[in-house]
Amino acid sequence: MKTFQQKVAVITGAGSGIGRELAIQLAQKGVHIAIADIQEEQLHETANLLVQYHVTVSTHVLDVSQREAVYRFADDVIARHKGVHIVINNAGVALSNVQVNQMAYEDFEWVLGVNLWGVVYGTKAFLPHLLKQSEANLVNTSSLYGLTAVAKAAAYCTSKFAVRGFTEALRQELCQTPVAVTVVHPGGIRTCIARNTRPATNGDIISNPEHAVQHFEQQAQTSAVDAARLIIEGIRRNTPRVIIGKDAKFLDLLGRLKPGSYDAFMLKHIVHEDEKAYAAAGKLETSQV
Repeated sequence: MKTFQQKVAVITGAGSGIGRELAIQLAQKGVHIAIADIQEEQLHETANLLVQYHVTVSTHVLDVSQREAVYRFADDVIARHKGVHIVINNAGVALSNVQVNQMAYEDFEWVLGVNLWGVVYGTKAFLPHLLKQSEANLVNTSSLYGLTAVAKAAAYCTSKFAVRGFTEALRQELCQTPVAVTVVHPGGIRTCIARNTRPATNGDIISNPEHAVQHFEQQAQTSAVDAARLIIEGIRRNTPRVIIGKDAKFLDLLGRLKPGSYDAFMLKHIVHEDEKAYAAAGKLETSQV
């Protein structure tokens, strides 16, 4: 994208973390902002942080897993801003550690509904409007776990691998259009996602979840501020793939160079370390439906 000034950006999951920082940094560049989140209070907190930049800001309480709601959101944005140039499908959720044979279908469907279908709905709802511009950018947030998989996170990995495939296929389809397409793969980012992780229906009950959250935050290597900066630089450069964090870059390389042996590394250094943290947090028992 040649210039950000006077463009309009849509950001989902903007109530906290990377989404909030994207809104702030784009507003600093003179971009008008439409922010969406399911958490109304956090959404308005983000909006208040944008007042000082004197750009037009609209707020939209939204559950991205609801198709009709996403299309109404798109109509509302166009009505308020008269167009859109940047769409960042950033909203995402996580499920606490649970094995596939214990996972409830309701939990699996919830993760896919937000992480995958939210991206699909957001893309399809806004794409016709992006195609009307002389230059535009579509950004979909995948994950480190859209590059490499990890045990006890099958629902999350499924959603993020699917976002990667969807976005890369779409990029090929749009290569002769004004719309540049980027998929983002953040590693460990210091955001609220660990605190907001939903307990699995049939997963392990943790007596001291705060300890487990602190473990994640200690392992997270990148701030939301830096993650947003790298994503915006990717938009500016029309970068097809943005990998954020040394952890993500290392595991991406490992998965490509050692596809037959990276399982052992993941089990030793990721799964087992997480299990130690959960044990320290006080794992009690497996819940039942």
